[in-house]
Amino acid sequence: MQKIKSLMSRQGLKSPQESMADLSPVESLRIPSKEELRELREQPIDPQAEQEIIESIEEVYFSTDSFDMVQHELEKLPPELNLQELEEYRDKLKRQQAAVSKKVADLILEKQPAYVKELERVTALQANLQLAAVICTNARRQLSMSKEGFTEASLGLLSNQRRRQLLTGLLKSLRTIKTLQRTDVRLSEMLEEEDYPGAIQLCLECQKAEQLDVALSKTCKHFDVSHYTKVQLAYTLLGKTQTAMDQLHMHFTQAIHNTVFQVVLGYVELCAGNADTKFQKMQYKDLCTHITLDSYIPCLTDLCKALWEVMVSYHRTMQWHEEHDKHEANGWHRMGSPESDDSVVDRSYVKKKLEHGLTRIWQDVQLKVKAYILGTDMSNFKYDDFIVVLDVISRLMQVGEEFCGSKSEVLQESIKRQSVNYFKNYHRARLEELRMFLENETWELCPVKSNFNIAQLHGRGSFNLSLSPIAHNPCWEIYVCMCYESDELEKSVYQDYDSDSDVPEELKQDYVDEQTGDVPLKSASRETIRSKKKSDYNLNKTNAPILTNTTLNVIRLVGKYMQMMNILKPIAFDVIHCVSQLFDYYLYAVYTFFGRNDMYESSGLGLISSRLRTTLNRIQESLIDMEIDAAATNAPVHGAAEDRKEKVPSPHLSQLVVLTNSGTLYGLAQRVVATESLVFLAEQFESLQSHLDTMMPAAKKPFLQQFYSQTVSTASELRKPIYWVVAAKAIDYEQMLLLMAGVKWDIREIMSQHNVYVDVLLKEFEDFNKRLQDVSRHVRIPLPVSNVLWEHCIRLANRTLVEGYANVKKCSNEGRALMQLDFQQFLMKLEKLTDLRPIPDKEFVETYIKAYYLTENDMEQFIKNHREYSMKQLANLVNVCLGSHINKKARQKLLAAIDDIDRPKR
Repeated sequence: MQKIKSLMSRQGLKSPQESMADLSPVESLRIPSKEELRELREQPIDPQAEQEIIESIEEVYFSTDSFDMVQHELEKLPPELNLQELEEYRDKLKRQQAAVSKKVADLILEKQPAYVKELERVTALQANLQLAAVICTNARRQLSMSKEGFTEASLGLLSNQRRRQLLTGLLKSLRTIKTLQRTDVRLSEMLEEEDYPGAIQLCLECQKAEQLDVALSKTCKHFDVSHYTKVQLAYTLLGKTQTAMDQLHMHFTQAIHNTVFQVVLGYVELCAGNADTKFQKMQYKDLCTHITLDSYIPCLTDLCKALWEVMVSYHRTMQWHEEHDKHEANGWHRMGSPESDDSVVDRSYVKKKLEHGLTRIWQDVQLKVKAYILGTDMSNFKYDDFIVVLDVISRLMQVGEEFCGSKSEVLQESIKRQSVNYFKNYHRARLEELRMFLENETWELCPVKSNFNIAQLHGRGSFNLSLSPIAHNPCWEIYVCMCYESDELEKSVYQDYDSDSDVPEELKQDYVDEQTGDVPLKSASRETIRSKKKSDYNLNKTNAPILTNTTLNVIRLVGKYMQMMNILKPIAFDVIHCVSQLFDYYLYAVYTFFGRNDMYESSGLGLISSRLRTTLNRIQESLIDMEIDAAATNAPVHGAAEDRKEKVPSPHLSQLVVLTNSGTLYGLAQRVVATESLVFLAEQFESLQSHLDTMMPAAKKPFLQQFYSQTVSTASELRKPIYWVVAAKAIDYEQMLLLMAGVKWDIREIMSQHNVYVDVLLKEFEDFNKRLQDVSRHVRIPLPVSNVLWEHCIRLANRTLVEGYANVKKCSNEGRALMQLDFQQFLMKLEKLTDLRPIPDKEFVETYIKAYYLTENDMEQFIKNHREYSMKQLANLVNVCLGSHINKKARQKLLAAIDDIDRPKR
């Protein structure tokens, strides 16, 4: 290696590192030109082979440290050099160099568009920054000019005005001090002159002036006409009418502060007991935070009463001046001489001062009450206590409007903040309470009178709060009386069991069969029996609303919510939204308990309308916390915790409610109570719509309209899916299919006797009718409910008949006539069991039977027009008709038509 280095030095050659060091920085980092890059990219090479060449390069060449590649290669040379091996190794290094160069060229060309694009962005950013700098410079110049030309001048004026006011007050104080000083000097002079009577008279005058100010301050709490008249006359004689008015407003401000402080301090010290805390040194705002929950309402009542006394005194002060001015003006008029200028100025000053003082006094009152309201967290208050607070503040705001025409924005904002916070917590707790009610509800009938409605429970927990009018009574008598209903009102809601009015007629008869419970026919009027409908299971039963304890609880909550909404109108929309959630949750619970079933879709009966399905999906997405159920099943939990705070877990049906017992018609009594209580609740909500609409802000009224049209009106639609479960299990449709499968339909003579399966089916309906009557002895079954049940049973029976006819392999014309005979017999007997008209799906069966007689063309049209039949049923029509009046070619055509109809569904 040393020989090679010495040879290179003799020939003047340099190592690559030395050659690179001689190059300028630009030359050493020269980037290949586009032509060179293109040549490198155009060299044909296998990408896999190229990658293998790059991977064969030693790791040391990729090191970031300083690395002498020539030294490295020379050290690798063997002691004995072989020219052929050196040339092969040199070719290998060249191939590696070419592969790396090509790879670098590819990367450069690949990143070149991004580089150009980024360079353009940098250039644009630079231009924008230059423009921003110009704008900022101009803005600073303009701001500087504005500061010099406007801000400093305006602030200077304000500062001068403030300084003037302070100096004016200071001047008054200095004049008072000067008067006192002169009085002291004069008193000393009179004593030196031995004018003892004059000195005594001067001292008495000074004492009277102080007593006069004290007498003026007394009128702020307890206004007395004669007392105030004397005080004003004294100030008039002294020529200090305007000074008296200034002092009076200062006394009113001080009276408001002292009054509220003493009231709150008294309750704080009373509740604190022997605590060493020095409450008297606290600020009023801090003192309000020490009020306990038990003393909050009594303290608020006394606070408002004390403030009321101050406001009444101010109001009567204004009345006195108005009457005095009128009396004085009439006196000058009778004398026929003009009023002095000083008197006019004084009266004008007093009038303006009193008018401006109205707003100032009320503002001070609002700020004191606001500090008291916000000093306590009311989110854990009992509902009735919070309603009392709302009503007191609401009445106080009415007083403020009468006092000075103010809308009391300060009080409204403070009470709104507390109300929103309280109502969110309250509503969340009530939803959890409602879930607990629902999960423990056994869906037993809660007896109430037949005329029961939501208005009868609205008064529960309400209160009356009376305020004395401003203009008539100087004292604000406020009393809060929780007027819960007496036992008589409680009994008026529920049925009076001591009365005979609700006792079934059969229990009033002279004789009742103890074995069967039957009553002799002669004891019931024939008109009653004759007028009774077959589907009416309400004979001798009052039409009292069907509801549960949970329903009553929801109604009570609605009443409380509406009470809060009436008192605090700013959060009316929030309250109405929460009222709608109460109904939503009740509806969703009834559906999940009794109506959710996977067989709906397969029935093809359209049991759940698109509107009802949309409503249920909306409730589930907006109100139901599905994450809790997911967590219970170890499923992944999604959704923000803040969003989940506004939701409630899905309720679960109580284990005491059994819906699988055929003896109780699969819990029909519980289903009726649940569903019809929901319908009753919807009816009560309908009666509230007009009132809620008046309370709702105009911008939010579409929400209320959508709630009623999309949710409340769907309550009765739940009858179909809920009662369908009973109808699907109450009658053994599978048995009927088995019996129909055993009938021979390819007969050759017309039969006069119907098949046995018809009698079996009718017997099922008769048993169903009796079981309905048994249930109705415990729970009234309204006519709409019995109609839905009969409709479901008949519809399922008729569809089972069609399905049975569709299973027939061979059928003659006489067999089709037998089908018609069977169906007519079924209809004739069925019409004696129910008054439901028309019979549901009657045409569905008749049309299918008659379709056996259709020709090829008519059959094809029939297939296209009657999508209500399944593909199997339509195919059976074609297959059974084969050989009688439809040939094989027509059969293939018709089956192809059926397949075309079915293809889009796949």
